[in-house]
Amino acid sequence: MSEKFTKLKSLISEVTDLNAAQALLEWDQQTYMPSGGAEVRGHQLATLGSLTHQKFTAEEVGILIEDLKKEFASADVDSDDARYLKVLSKDYDKATKIPSEYVAEFTRLTAQGHESWAKAREASDFSIFQADLEKIVDMRKEYVGFFPPADHPYDTLLDEFEPGMKTAEVQEIFGVLRERQVELLKNIADAKQVDDSFMHVNYPEKQQWDFGVEVATAFGYDWKRGRQDKSVHPFTTSFGISDVRITTRFMEDFFPSALFGTMHEAGHGLYEMGVNQAYERTPLNSGASLGVHESQSRLWENLVGRSMPFWEHFYPRLQETFPTQLGNIALPNFYNGINKVEPSLIRVEADEATYNMHIMLRLELEIAMIEGSVAIKDLPELWKSKFEEYLGITPPDDAQGVLQDIHWSFGGLGYFSTYALGNLISVQLWEKINEAIPDLDEQLRQGKFGALLNWLRENIHIFGRKYEPQELVQKVTGSKITPEPYLRYLEGKYSEIYGL
Repeated sequence: MSEKFTKLKSLISEVTDLNAAQALLEWDQQTYMPSGGAEVRGHQLATLGSLTHQKFTAEEVGILIEDLKKEFASADVDSDDARYLKVLSKDYDKATKIPSEYVAEFTRLTAQGHESWAKAREASDFSIFQADLEKIVDMRKEYVGFFPPADHPYDTLLDEFEPGMKTAEVQEIFGVLRERQVELLKNIADAKQVDDSFMHVNYPEKQQWDFGVEVATAFGYDWKRGRQDKSVHPFTTSFGISDVRITTRFMEDFFPSALFGTMHEAGHGLYEMGVNQAYERTPLNSGASLGVHESQSRLWENLVGRSMPFWEHFYPRLQETFPTQLGNIALPNFYNGINKVEPSLIRVEADEATYNMHIMLRLELEIAMIEGSVAIKDLPELWKSKFEEYLGITPPDDAQGVLQDIHWSFGGLGYFSTYALGNLISVQLWEKINEAIPDLDEQLRQGKFGALLNWLRENIHIFGRKYEPQELVQKVTGSKITPEPYLRYLEGKYSEIYGL
């Protein structure tokens, strides 16, 4: 390794450390920080964000990158070092277009926005959050203006979360999904509904916690390198490959919320824990994109956690944990119940067949916000009307409507479509996994997840950010992101459950 490359890596390792420190403050804000600390925490995060940005965008870093591009001109383009430089160069190019003052103010604003969103959600009153959201959206529009014009202004925001994807590509994919999923939902609506009343009784929080920990442990989540806490909105955060934390939330009258939330976040955590150890403190130390990240969480939550083979192993344990609630519920009835399709208000509680409709609604509203075709004050009513259009039900209040997700409070416009893309990628991978592990169902019936995790480690996790998402999906599955495998999966699964 050349002296210049050693110097560059040293500088970037320090930037990575500062990013981790900022992430730790954000984790604390969402888990243990007293609400009175919001203002000073905003200043702390703004200071860290500004210092990190200044250090990363220093002229010395840019000179080293340009010099090393010449050194690497004839190098293997797929080597770790070449990919390091490629990813870093793109990150640097984007970062140098954004003023440090903007980074500091946006960080302060979103820290404040998180607190106002949490208060608004608790009070079910959008007006508490409205002013902060207006400023956040204005600043995201300002952010778009720092970059050359794209095909659509939303492209710039989407690229933050799903590198290389275009708004038009996502809209085309969603167009195919919408048509087929609406048809499936109509067919299900005409069929006899399954009974899930057993899920809507009291399930004590402590037993829910313990069972979720047991499942995450079986999946392979390493508690020496992670922990689980409670938060208003479940999330995963990583301060390094050896410190990856998850959160969940509990509803004592609906146990799937915490259980499947833990499975979901454990999937994210397993991804971060599985990145090549050599990528620690480098730009490659994360997932390829949020869509690929979501493919991992949805795979463990749905393709494993809502499957019959999984519950053939774990259902007796769940019945032991909740004998009064589930002792008389047969496994087939339980399986149908946890896979019940019914339009619901809350995205994170939505079934597989309706989930993507929640995402399409949010994408439509986000694009309208960036285009300036909707006023922020009108979002609660627009949300209700769109919800009626997409899912046939109307949210009764703001908490179950426009305020249910945390993403806008931290400025995550461009984020939501990655959830649906993750669904698609998960099934593309699942088809390949079943080819590679023909007896996978039998392994799940025995509570054995090692072969599955090893496949994911070797084909997805280890690469971190080395490849862009479409490149990685193509490399592993032979195809770019496509809706067809996911639609086959949905139609097959629910035709069996509902006798379609």
